[in-house]
Amino acid sequence: MKKLFGTDGMRGEAGKFPLDATTVEIVGTSLANHLREKLGRAPLIVVGRDTRESGPWLEQALARGATAASADLQSGGVITTPGVAYLVRSLSADAGVVISASHNPYQDNGLKIFVPQGSKLDEETERLIEKDIFANTKALAAEGSDGSGSTPVSTTVNETGPLQSRYLDYLADEIGRGLSLVGIKLVVDCANGAASALAPALLERLGGTVVAINNTPDGRNINLNCGSLHTERLQVEVLKEHADLGVAFDGDADRSLFVDAKGQLVNGDGTLWVLAQYLHQRHGLAHETVVATVMSNVGLELALKSLGLTLTRTDVGDKYVLEELLRSGATLGGEQSGHIILPELSLAGDGLITTLSLLRVITEESKSLHQLTEGFEVFPQVLVNVKVKQKHSFVEVPSISKVAREIENELGSRGRLLLRYSGTEPLARVMIEGESQSQIEAFADRLAAVINETLG
Repeated sequence: MKKLFGTDGMRGEAGKFPLDATTVEIVGTSLANHLREKLGRAPLIVVGRDTRESGPWLEQALARGATAASADLQSGGVITTPGVAYLVRSLSADAGVVISASHNPYQDNGLKIFVPQGSKLDEETERLIEKDIFANTKALAAEGSDGSGSTPVSTTVNETGPLQSRYLDYLADEIGRGLSLVGIKLVVDCANGAASALAPALLERLGGTVVAINNTPDGRNINLNCGSLHTERLQVEVLKEHADLGVAFDGDADRSLFVDAKGQLVNGDGTLWVLAQYLHQRHGLAHETVVATVMSNVGLELALKSLGLTLTRTDVGDKYVLEELLRSGATLGGEQSGHIILPELSLAGDGLITTLSLLRVITEESKSLHQLTEGFEVFPQVLVNVKVKQKHSFVEVPSISKVAREIENELGSRGRLLLRYSGTEPLARVMIEGESQSQIEAFADRLAAVINETLG
């Protein structure tokens, strides 16, 4: 049976399997049924969505399926992914569903399902839902559902209802308690997404002067040349406005990237460095460890090491970062892309919580973001993809393992080689980081040539 749920939920083009109305209705029914089996009662499910034009009819399809299975639903309307995760805990709900495709273009959409702890749905239940999808798709389609759905684009994406206000109160009164942004000017790129109303309101409520950009969603402009994947305009606006800080969210605001007053981009690695120093100084960095993925720059590892701190790496995906945080008891983790998890505050990566946490460091330390990132040097990186016919273990191919060992020895402690296969394509990925761009390019070409000779 084909897996439909990946590390970040279920995604696809809206209107096509598995993000068509028929399938999403089945998901609603299946989720409600499996929850009722576990609980022995009708479950309460919270649902929210980002600003894509497909969001309203997908929410209606999910609601049809869930209510047909006797679930109670509460809708948060347009709200961030971590906002739904918070509401599940706050309302003592049994699950939360986010209708979003995060940083993808508007044509796509997706489903993320959260459990009461704020973490994502377990894989066992995901497999059960997939089984129900494949068992029932043909039956529901035969009943006449065209699977497309068509509802006019919501015209209230910038208004806040009671559940959005509940989340906003939590951020301002609990996460932002004692934080004053008076005298701080911020440029906020909302990606025309779920943070379009929430982010400016939150930061202004705490006293900040906010210049909001890309905060007028129309259903089709989410992530379009804006937000965390396209920070060029934000960098220009920060300089133009003489702002103290710029922040860019993605479509569902579970990640955030920052721009300092000099217009320089600070990614997730830089954010982890700033927060790690702050927590370490206050004895709040459990086990003196930061959790990140294999994609985090070796410069972060060396910067942390200079303070006697350890970087633990996981596979790519905030799901794996969270698993390691919970397993080890560490208190800070994240991804280069801007997903930051502070498990003592939330088990979901939350771009708004990350923003408030970074602003707390800036205000308490009375330092600019540029000053706070000193000591972290981003090392040059090269990534080469090699098409392969077969995905043999690299260590079992003598010529590849020999060259890889030689490169690692030459890089020493001031560089890093990551050799892995793509999970979706017939590609071997060679990623090398080091102090010299020309050196790592030569290393990458050398190793890529050997892979091509043996597996290509």
